[in-house]
Amino acid sequence: MRVPGGAGGDDDVVQIKEASKSGEPFVITVNCPDKTGLACDVFRIILDFGLSIAKGDISTDGIWCYIVLWVIPHSTLLATSCSFLKDRLQSVCPPCSASFYLVQQPPRSSPEYLLKFCCLDRKGLLHDVTKVLSELELSIQKVKVTTTPDGRVLDLFFITDNMELLHTRKRQDETCGRLNNVLQDSCVSCELQLAGPEYECNQGITSLSPVLAEELFQCELSDNERRSQALSPDMTKLKRTNVIIDNSLSPAHTLIQIHCADHKGLLYDIMRTLKDMNIKISYGRFSPNTKGYRDLDIFIQQKDGKKILDSGKQSALCSRLKQEMLHPLRVMIANRGPDTELLVANPVELSGKGRPRVFYDVTYALKTLGICVFSAEVGRYSASAREWEVYRFLLDENCEFHLTSVAARNQIVDRVRRTLMGW
Repeated sequence: MRVPGGAGGDDDVVQIKEASKSGEPFVITVNCPDKTGLACDVFRIILDFGLSIAKGDISTDGIWCYIVLWVIPHSTLLATSCSFLKDRLQSVCPPCSASFYLVQQPPRSSPEYLLKFCCLDRKGLLHDVTKVLSELELSIQKVKVTTTPDGRVLDLFFITDNMELLHTRKRQDETCGRLNNVLQDSCVSCELQLAGPEYECNQGITSLSPVLAEELFQCELSDNERRSQALSPDMTKLKRTNVIIDNSLSPAHTLIQIHCADHKGLLYDIMRTLKDMNIKISYGRFSPNTKGYRDLDIFIQQKDGKKILDSGKQSALCSRLKQEMLHPLRVMIANRGPDTELLVANPVELSGKGRPRVFYDVTYALKTLGICVFSAEVGRYSASAREWEVYRFLLDENCEFHLTSVAARNQIVDRVRRTLMGW
């Protein structure tokens, strides 16, 4: 482990070693001063890039942290993407200078921009736009999509730029140009500007009924296949999660042993939970996927540097971890007046960050099913003593699915959830 102030400076805080053969994992190493939640921040970025962690190790002495991850891209990772991935990872690492130990500067928030465009509606439109924004490293914060009676779509995307360049004319022109290339003749107008206070009224979501909110945010999923969140048979393996706490193997640390079904973002979900509960990770080993399951060994301490000996705290930690691994994303279909609505919700980190790529995955699933979206909105909602990011899609009835059919609704929920879970 390198010591603070060692050779190399900030330049080698993050290293990416590309795979020698196609399909093999490449290796990411992060070597920097430690902070609570560092692993969560690193795993969130990797999830945001659409990458899968095959296996990994985390080690820290409370001052310096070393993370090594074997990562598999879902498609070819270009050299430019590797370079930007390295920059993004370095941005969440504390600086190596001695001043870090005296004062930690709060993270700087990126300015929010409004992308507003009008175009003719078609199948897959929403996902095609979302894909362009993802490729441009633009993060979607909130969305308001409306279909007009004459078949046009008015989209309001509130976005931030991971490259911090959206204030430049070149970056703005590149964004509008890429969208025009995708939308082609269907594009009526495209505008990009800094989002002012006059647009705050567009950034909320329509209120949820108490009954709908109770089902969406319930702690446990129902086995009843008629329920709008029902699990398909092959997803019931999520319930086989096993979390064990052991205080006998280390004099200074509590060991958490986890055996659970693997899914996209699993390690992020675990690290997010530990970060929000102020749990410090001293060492962690994440084994490869074996027949759809993973084993994890994580040595932890409380914020005060002590083991978790209180049985109540142990039970609360196990329960919270199981809940996050059972269903980190809530998916259901409900009636909204005469219309059919798809709802997706995920918990927000205490830092205020939402889960990456949710809007991307949901719109992709709907596109593959041939379902058009009449309107969509994304916003925040408080329930069960925490904040949630809620995605609401009014589905267009003009598709091959009979949206009133229980079987069709279950198929939509299953496809959306499977896409979100990486299955």
